[in-house]
Amino acid sequence: MASVIPVIFILVIVLGLMACGFLFVPKGPNQTTIRTAIMLTFASCYLMWMVTYMAQLHPLISKS
Repeated sequence: MASVIPVIFILVIVLGLMACGFLFVPKGPNQTTIRTAIMLTFASCYLMWMVTYMAQLHPLISKS
């Protein structure tokens, strides 16, 4: 159960950063594009980190 705590903690941080990225993008013709790029970047980085972290905790092939 201890392996879930860092995943949730980092998720909360990433969601906070995504909210900041959504709220603090300056208005303009490319506002939606910039927001989408920021949020997709954070989501992709989080998913890559989470998959790598979980793969290290629970490997598919274990050494016996």
